[in-house]
Amino acid sequence: MNVVFDLGGVVVRWQPDHLIASVFDAPEVRAAVRREIIDHPDWLALDRGVLAKDEAVVRAVQRTGLAADQVERLLDSVPASLVVMPDTVALMRRVRAHGHALYCLSNMQHASIVYLEREHDYWDVFSGAVISSRIRLIKPEPAVYAYLLQTFGLRGEETVFIDDTAVNLPPAQALGIKTIRFENAAQCERELRALGCFEPSQ
Repeated sequence: MNVVFDLGGVVVRWQPDHLIASVFDAPEVRAAVRREIIDHPDWLALDRGVLAKDEAVVRAVQRTGLAADQVERLLDSVPASLVVMPDTVALMRRVRAHGHALYCLSNMQHASIVYLEREHDYWDVFSGAVISSRIRLIKPEPAVYAYLLQTFGLRGEETVFIDDTAVNLPPAQALGIKTIRFENAAQCERELRALGCFEPSQ
């Protein structure tokens, strides 16, 4: 079986409200930042790799009236906020030890993926990675799942995709990929076991 892990919210924590609170104090400002920056289409453009950080800052300042240095501080704080989830890393290593090939498929801005690759040592478990900002495709676009299968020669029916965001799962299912909605490592392991990923090798 091929087992594909999302990164944010699965392998590393993604807690945007905590991130916002680390930079901004006033509740009304935090709400505006969530609405006009994190949940704005420009955030997806950053994930897709088609919007430069400097331009994103300029646009966010125009929308919010915040100071440019505040917006820049928020964006610069993202990579280090992606704290590794040790239980998931341990699970990935157990899955790999049972003979399965692991991959990752993640919407991730350029600065964040560069930081994670530099700071963490779990990359050796993956046989390949698909990162949105490097291929200019993002989940839940069907093309990104097709890219995963085609690039690594995977068959949908022999692949499991794990993601914490429900909307990202149906396009994978449409290609025959089994899916798990990630809640925590223990729940994820139970579902992988139900799919036979921990059966003794014959």
